[in-house]
Amino acid sequence: MTLHSSASVDSDSLARPRNLSKHRQLSLIQSIWQDSLTIWWGDWLELRVRIYQVLSSGLVSPLIYILAFGFGLGSAMKGNNAFGGDYLSFILPGMVALSSMTIGFAGTTFSICGDRLYSKTFEEMLMVPIHPLAMHLGKMLAGVTRGLLTSVSIIAVAMIYTKNWHFLHPEFLLILILNCMVFAGLGVLVGLTVRSLESVGLYNNFLIVPMSFLGGTFFDPAQLPQPLQAIVYTLPLTHASVGMRSVINGGHAIWYGWVILLASAILLTLAGAYKFSHQQD
Repeated sequence: MTLHSSASVDSDSLARPRNLSKHRQLSLIQSIWQDSLTIWWGDWLELRVRIYQVLSSGLVSPLIYILAFGFGLGSAMKGNNAFGGDYLSFILPGMVALSSMTIGFAGTTFSICGDRLYSKTFEEMLMVPIHPLAMHLGKMLAGVTRGLLTSVSIIAVAMIYTKNWHFLHPEFLLILILNCMVFAGLGVLVGLTVRSLESVGLYNNFLIVPMSFLGGTFFDPAQLPQPLQAIVYTLPLTHASVGMRSVINGGHAIWYGWVILLASAILLTLAGAYKFSHQQD
């Protein structure tokens, strides 16, 4: 009886640290998530005041692309089997991805830059005793919100034109959210790095603008020569555009497209958390 009791006590004593460790991990995850939502809510309170301005300004560039490329260039491509006979319907899924990328990146970058360089309120957030990962996730979620708000406008236009309800397909919306996460995460990193708004223009000119035209929005990457395909398929926007287009046509996104988008979002999240933990201003 004594040996049995001692063995029972030993097993209980070993189980307690494990349970305590699991409890602490769950508590940390819960704390990070709650703090992330708190930071997101602070940005949302500022964003909702000018939500109509965000929606309208984010709709301008996509509408110009739709008019210029969809109706202008598309009228010369009617009957072209390479685009299913309707070039505007071909580019609309890519336009959703493009607009979410542009607004998710720019809105996040300028929001952080404004707090860091002008209002000087960013230092106060860094002094708050919360996990750096929560800071990144909160700012990233705010960028995702901006990207989704703009995308809703483009989706509405696309559905009115195409009468295609696949724009509301869960797989389509999940790709859209992942795309917003990738470029909002990139916007967080750029916002924490730059020293002036002029520097933001450099990132925009060398990253966002080339990706806008090379990311499979206006053409099918599969039609490119092999060396160019290798370059284009390294861009996250390409996999978002191609994946969304596949869903709209009744198919599914390619599995490695999911891998690249998810891996990009995770890597940018880790990099953002590291940057927040070492941020000095």
